[in-house]
Amino acid sequence: NGAAASSASGSKKFKTGQDPAQPPRLLDISADPLPTGMVSRAPKVYVFGAGRNEGDASMCDLLGGKGANLAEMSRIGLSVPPGFTITTAVCAEYNRLGNRDLPLGVWEDALVGLREVEAMAGLKLGDAASPLLLSVRSGAAISMPGMLDTVLNLGLNDLVVEGLAAKCGAAFAYDSYRRFMDMYGCVVLGMSH
Repeated sequence: NGAAASSASGSKKFKTGQDPAQPPRLLDISADPLPTGMVSRAPKVYVFGAGRNEGDASMCDLLGGKGANLAEMSRIGLSVPPGFTITTAVCAEYNRLGNRDLPLGVWEDALVGLREVEAMAGLKLGDAASPLLLSVRSGAAISMPGMLDTVLNLGLNDLVVEGLAAKCGAAFAYDSYRRFMDMYGCVVLGMSH
């Protein structure tokens, strides 16, 4: 589980033990240590919400329309749930690397962003008692309605859904889990409905 050592190009390879034609399986981040003393020339992840913003509306080319607008709403004091945006530069580099390698430092920066979101929300990804659920949304500098995919409720699994059901009711929890599995299967694994 998790990310393997860096490849010769200096980017992370996700080894799945599966046929290379198959999409990578879900990774377990619970045991990944937080990086310390990380230095990056250009931020790859911008955190927003809970009164914090690392971007603004002028940064559409770097953060995409959704990311820039969420940062701007946070900047002007609107109540925005905490989150983070991975830059469009990372997407371009990922595409350049053949859509299988993460650019150097992205995984670590995303983990730092996730830990910051967990701290702001008082919730934890994968924790049945205090589950953090994420919405993963793609975005571009220019809006393209209906063209960009979304995965809602990332963080639900067989254990977390039981904790969510205890807090919010079984109907809500299991419908949320159903929606997550449907979106993940369609968007990430390319399965038809």
